[in-house]
Amino acid sequence: MQLAEKKCIPCEGGVEPLSIEQARKLGEQIPGWEIDDKHIEKTFTFANFAQAMEFANKIARIAEEENHHPELHISWGKVRVELSTHKIGGLSENDFILAAKIDKLIET
Repeated sequence: MQLAEKKCIPCEGGVEPLSIEQARKLGEQIPGWEIDDKHIEKTFTFANFAQAMEFANKIARIAEEENHHPELHISWGKVRVELSTHKIGGLSENDFILAAKIDKLIET
């Protein structure tokens, strides 16, 4: 099953974050995202501020549906998205699922 087709599972903590090797393997399914052992991030570029805000609002709707929330940094024509699972202090599959769903927003 593709990442974008999965559903985020609530994280209550008490589990280990993904290793950098596991993260890189999942990262193969989300090209363009920068990966380290604590978070993943990607910057999306738009023609103007209004388009960037529209994209950020679409991300917000998906984040609410998935109950997994990114950090968004919005500036003129850009939205930088950072994902991490704070309860475990690193990365979980949820971060990659949400990243894949965010990428699909650009494709449609």
